Amino acid sequence: QLQLVESGGGSVQPGGSLRLSCAASRGSLDDYSIAWFRQAPGKPREGVSCIISSGGSTNYADFVKGRFTISRDNAKNTVYLQMTSLKPEDTAVYYCAAGSTDFYCVDYVSSFGWGQGTQVTVSS
Repeated sequence: QLQLVESGGGSVQPGGSLRLSCAASRGSLDDYSIAWFRQAPGKPREGVSCIISSGGSTNYADFVKGRFTISRDNAKNTVYLQMTSLKPEDTAVYYCAAGSTDFYCVDYVSSFGWGQGTQVTVSS
């Protein structure tokens, strides 16, 4: 069973950048769509971005379009989220999860393999 682990979080000033990584600690993520989610204190978890298994299609929430880029390196069993122009409202715990089909990147239904999350804090 696939198990994912996030890393790369930290504290940055507004306008800064971070690159998050989502690696498979057990199993291979080659055959799965992978999504990034985030959850800020007191708020529900929200989808941020998703990439299908081939890497041929991606999508982004409106609030990160133009600032975040998702990519994958199946040879390294890792999906990345490059975050630029960070804002204080991007502060949250970021999680990755997998889906079995390309359509997962449309509806984010039936997620599995959740990691423990990585904290991103954007503050001056």
